[in-house]
Amino acid sequence: MAEAHQAVAFQFTITPEGIDLRLSYQALSQIYLSGLRSWKKRISRMKNRVIKGVYPASPSSWLFVFIATLAAMYTRSDLSMGLIAKIREHLPVSVQGQTVVSVLVFSTLLWLSLILTLRFCLKLLLSYHRWMFEQHGHISATTKLWVTLVRLMSGRKPLLYSYQTSLPCLPVPPIKDTLERYLESVRPLLSDPEFQRMTALAAQFEETLGNRLQRYLKLKALWATNYVSDWWEEYIYLRGRGPIMVNSNYYGMDFLYVTPTPVQAARAGNTITALLLYRRKVNSEQLKPSRVPGTVVPLCAAQCERMFNTTRTPGEETDVLQHWQDSEFVAVFHRGRFFRLWVYNAGRLLSPREIEYQIQRILDDPSMPRPGESRLGALTAGDRVPWYNVRKQYFSSGVNKRSLDCIEKAAFFVTLDDDEQGMKGEDPAGNLDRYAKSLLHGKCYDRWFDKSFSVVVYKNGKSGLNAEHSWADAPTVAHLWEYTLATDAFQLGYTEDGHCKGEVERCLSPPQRLSWEIPKEQVSVSLSVAQALADDVDCHVFPFRDFGKGRIKKLKISPDAFIQLALQLAYYRDRKTFCLTYEASMTRLFREGRTETVRSCSNQSCAFVKAMEFGKYHEETKDLRLFQLATEKHQNLYRLAMTGSGIDRHLFCLYVVSKYLGVESPFLTEVLSEPWRLSTSQTPVQQLELFDMKNHPDFISLGGGFGPVADDGYGVSYIIVGEDMINYHVSCKRSFSETDSHRFGVHIRQALLDIFSMLTAVKPEVPQEQDKKQQ
Repeated sequence: MAEAHQAVAFQFTITPEGIDLRLSYQALSQIYLSGLRSWKKRISRMKNRVIKGVYPASPSSWLFVFIATLAAMYTRSDLSMGLIAKIREHLPVSVQGQTVVSVLVFSTLLWLSLILTLRFCLKLLLSYHRWMFEQHGHISATTKLWVTLVRLMSGRKPLLYSYQTSLPCLPVPPIKDTLERYLESVRPLLSDPEFQRMTALAAQFEETLGNRLQRYLKLKALWATNYVSDWWEEYIYLRGRGPIMVNSNYYGMDFLYVTPTPVQAARAGNTITALLLYRRKVNSEQLKPSRVPGTVVPLCAAQCERMFNTTRTPGEETDVLQHWQDSEFVAVFHRGRFFRLWVYNAGRLLSPREIEYQIQRILDDPSMPRPGESRLGALTAGDRVPWYNVRKQYFSSGVNKRSLDCIEKAAFFVTLDDDEQGMKGEDPAGNLDRYAKSLLHGKCYDRWFDKSFSVVVYKNGKSGLNAEHSWADAPTVAHLWEYTLATDAFQLGYTEDGHCKGEVERCLSPPQRLSWEIPKEQVSVSLSVAQALADDVDCHVFPFRDFGKGRIKKLKISPDAFIQLALQLAYYRDRKTFCLTYEASMTRLFREGRTETVRSCSNQSCAFVKAMEFGKYHEETKDLRLFQLATEKHQNLYRLAMTGSGIDRHLFCLYVVSKYLGVESPFLTEVLSEPWRLSTSQTPVQQLELFDMKNHPDFISLGGGFGPVADDGYGVSYIIVGEDMINYHVSCKRSFSETDSHRFGVHIRQALLDIFSMLTAVKPEVPQEQDKKQQ
């Protein structure tokens, strides 16, 4: 432990003969090596700042410009058009030195100007989004030229954050367009009188308050990097005073069919190692920038910055995200006790086998929890204000503050769970549901829900994670978890008896047990709130294997549009009505972009659902035409959302501006209070190259899920795995009698089969060799 080594690095006593100084060379050596690691990281960061600061040029290009300019001077060709001579007039050095220094200054200024020009050109290129709206197989000459130019300017290997300064800013859509799209989205949900009333409210808003709010928003867009993201983080996430467990946090699951090892400590050792290797890639920026799948278009990587060493701390009115530059330990919870586990020794990352050894020490520790310690994590699961008050009263100083700092400053949080989870036993379907609930909320006190993410390793070797939502969205965490699973199973691996590979340095200091002094009654209130919430949530997880995206794409249909229409049909069958539907889309084509809403329930989707329910598709092709119109509409809505022309983030920001100005808008108040009874999200598979689905088909990820957004609605997450499988995660509240996650899962499965049957009856599948890639 670093503090322990510093404490005993030297000791001294004062005697009549003077000061007797005794040094511990082993401790000093470890301090030296730890400091050396820190300086290496600082130098690496400085190097990366220079490299990404001059992107899309390279540092070596400066030398080329300098030599070219100097060579031109000696051949009596003045590329500066007299600027070098003017610079030379202001340099108080010798004649020979004047020429070299003036060329040096001019070439540096020219080089910087070229960098800014290249960066501006790249930003203009990345602002081109027409390619997204072109039909597959019908790419225009303009788009082909654009692809060539983007590839040319991105030729040098970029770092993780190289594109950040070249990404365009999120545009503010015209208020007229947003209002028209909004009215179109709610038309199938409102009766004629209700729609007329909403149309009148929208018109009144546009004519009176709307344009005034729009001007303020455009002013912010000129000043800020992203006019949405900071307000979205603060008002949607950090200002929420209710529990973040279930309501905000989400989870990710392990492999479906396999468990790499049944040894809990070994699985934890490899998982922790893989996560720290990913952190090393993020810190050194060696992680490849994410791109739109199948394209050269980069995505914003800003969310990676707060992935590790981050925690959410409670406040009276708003929470705060705290991030530390580095952390050499992780926090571990086991049987009601908290530990600090150092993962570096003398500046060296421990091997997986050494981390397994340390984890086993925790598992074998016979000590009992101290008073108030075992359920301490429930404070992060309950309401935020009570947690703030307890933190202020009991965690502001002393041993509690020191122990809390160890958790909050840890790289991440690890729970060693005594339960066994996964698709196992005589009830695999029921076990999957219990696995989902365990990851979503656990026992309400055995996770630290404020950490950026918490890893859970079960007794039988299964694993998973629970992620806090304010700092990043699911695709960023999914990218991390994909890398972790693949590195654990395919790179680090295990011995034949299920242990981690490598050697153990037996002189490692044991994990440090954290101490607390907390009255039990301070935790009980938060625990009761969290327990009621956990008991109320109902989860259902099921893999759909009748067909996957492979056969859907053979029908020349977007898999996501197909799935969304199946969800609309399933919801109509479940509730006999339509509802406002939320599908998460990313806006990471823009700097610091996060998400936008795709309103999947449209006039076209409702017409198709009604035709499926009340029509006779086997006698005519009307349903096929309605299906095509619905899928085309959905894809267009998705593209508009991705390119900054969505509805909900714009209206949300207009609402925030109105609150700052102290003015009320009946239109905005009503829009922002509409419930999302069907909230959906796709978890994309982003790193197919890490998984060998041909030789290891059983290593399939289950994806992840989240709790319902509305008390009377459903939360649905799905992941398209390979060509033949779709995994679904459905959640709802038990307290609302008309929702049932298992029943809705049955409706989803049947809707998928019915739509596919209809399509194949009137539209034969295209052979695979003729298949065109769908979005």
